[in-house]
Parts: sequence; C-alpha cells; structure tokens
Amino acid sequence: MGILLTINAIAPGPVNTELFNVGKSEQQIEGMKKMNAFGRLGEMDDIANVVSFLASEQAQWVTGQTIRVNGGFI
Repeated sequence: MGILLTINAIAPGPVNTELFNVGKSEQQIEGMKKMNAFGRLGEMDDIANVVSFLASEQAQWVTGQTIRVNGGFI
C-alpha cells in the first residue's frame, strides 16, 4: 500500500487558554461554561486527544471530516 493521506479538520469550542480568557469577564466565561453539555470550558488536552487520534493509524478510515470538539457547545 502507498502513502495514506487523510484530510480532516477540528472545530474546537471555547478552550481555557490565556488567549481565550483575555478581555472576558468572569461572568462571560461562566456563561460560556453553561453553553455546553459538560458545564466547563474545554482544556488543551481535550483538543490534543482528538488530534492524536486523527494522526494515528486508528483513524485511517476517517477523511474529509470536520470534527467538532466542543462539549456539545450551542
């Protein structure tokens, strides 16, 4: 078999990073937490785990997808 090339995208929701938090009040951040199924902001590991999966052989049959990594954010 030749080189396997898959093309996918990740669409993250609000992630608890310094850049995300800049300029937002605590009230705004708390409001965002309530807008998903888990009641929290995403963490960098939440996103990294999906990136790791897509880069692994386990995802060899996944291509042309946009995966929302957002905790069900509405």
